[in-house]
Amino acid sequence: MPERVLTLRELNRATLARQLLLERKRLSPAATVERLVGLQAQAPRAPYVGIWTRTTGFRRASLERLLVRGDVVKANTVRQTLHLVTVRDYALMRAATSESNHAEQWPDAKLVAQTVRAFALAAGGPVTTDEAVALLEREHGLTGAEALRAWRNGRRRAHVLHSYESALWDARADGRFVAVDEPEPLDPLAARAELLRRYLAAFGPSSRKDMDTWSMMRMPQIAPALELLELRRFRDEHGRELLDVPRAPLPDADTPAPVRFLPKWDNVLLAHADRSRVLPEPYRKQVIRPNGDVAQTFLVDGFVAGTWRVEGARVVTEPFARLPQAAKRELADETERLEAFLA
Repeated sequence: MPERVLTLRELNRATLARQLLLERKRLSPAATVERLVGLQAQAPRAPYVGIWTRTTGFRRASLERLLVRGDVVKANTVRQTLHLVTVRDYALMRAATSESNHAEQWPDAKLVAQTVRAFALAAGGPVTTDEAVALLEREHGLTGAEALRAWRNGRRRAHVLHSYESALWDARADGRFVAVDEPEPLDPLAARAELLRRYLAAFGPSSRKDMDTWSMMRMPQIAPALELLELRRFRDEHGRELLDVPRAPLPDADTPAPVRFLPKWDNVLLAHADRSRVLPEPYRKQVIRPNGDVAQTFLVDGFVAGTWRVEGARVVTEPFARLPQAAKRELADETERLEAFLA
């Protein structure tokens, strides 16, 4: 039987449904973070906006309590970039990437990890980059950029993560790091399979190249893990194979999609090799800059239609093209709600 072909709009609606962008749900911050397989967190306030735009009744303090308790941590995970993840997912992601050539597997990380962890544990509180680099210069004879790179890679291997203070709404600007409990060991292959299952549930249907783009685990790690999963198969309009988990939502292409604001670096724009399912190609370079920065955007009819910024107490929107009157009204209403959340 021929594989079903999913149109661009069908892929768009499927992704939005799984990303809670078709309808806000009443989910706790922890449940939301896990459902989305982490929230990118280079900009401290971005995860808060990311949860707000997808859920009802969200209060910033509820996420901050999880951070203070250590139930949610700020760590380098998929794509080796900073995310907020639950402690349970941190363990899963570290096991899943343990056989990939990520920074925590590099020789300098292995060289200094034990020193770094002992130092962070002995400190009894947050340590700074300057303190750690000075230690590595003394203990390992490293200098300058070499010591700084070893610290950055070594702390990932040593489970020394960003302090919760750097993830609060009003975050500290200086880098401070704390040792967290070492996660329970998990089988790497089983962990990869579970992580890819979770990815498909949150971002699918997706190609193998999409999985590589999202995770940076590469095909020699991805292919054996997929063999452990029950999968359904589709094709996109270009003939590319798409994989998906059973019973995940596939809404009709004409399902209404409300206006939604996305924070900087929102993963819905970064989780596919072909980003056109949410980000139209003509706007890609205006949203994803050459330096890797990803703008704050808003969706109209499910697709990126412009950017937004904060000026004082106001949210200023900049559409890429003329919007229909109904979309303008909906955007104005959603802007008011965002302004109230940010206030």
